[in-house]
Amino acid sequence: MNKQETYDFLDRSGIGYEITEHAAVYNMAELAEVPLPYPEADAKNLFVRDDKKRNYYLITVQGDKHVDLKAFRRQHGLRNLSFASAEDLMEIMGLIPGAVTPLGILNDEGRRVELFLDEAFAGGRVGVHPNDNTATVWMRTDDLIRLVEEHGNAVHVTAIG
Repeated sequence: MNKQETYDFLDRSGIGYEITEHAAVYNMAELAEVPLPYPEADAKNLFVRDDKKRNYYLITVQGDKHVDLKAFRRQHGLRNLSFASAEDLMEIMGLIPGAVTPLGILNDEGRRVELFLDEAFAGGRVGVHPNDNTATVWMRTDDLIRLVEEHGNAVHVTAIG
């Protein structure tokens, strides 16, 4: 799904959302220059894989948090983790670096990606890219979780960072 297809899907799914259009951003430093209506709900997304390239994970945390991959791996009983390649990102979620988002999981036809969502978002709102890094979509966290689970991907809401 591209950006418009993502909006259309959210509409068909009955998901309420707000959109903040902005210049393309490729990292959190660039996004910090964009005036956001809900900066505390903005998400940072890390697409990682295990050392055997068998398991892929999307780690979604508040934008100002640091994720220690070694500690994360130990906490969740996972194999050694490293960042997935741009090729894996495109193949699995149809995204480019800088546009990583939990909504990209909806492009994961093999249901290979597990979402680890920081519990800091629980019960509130989250801001994620609509499969394009020129906008941020603000939606209820519960709606995002439901969409990913209905697609067939695992979601883990947990303390991260």
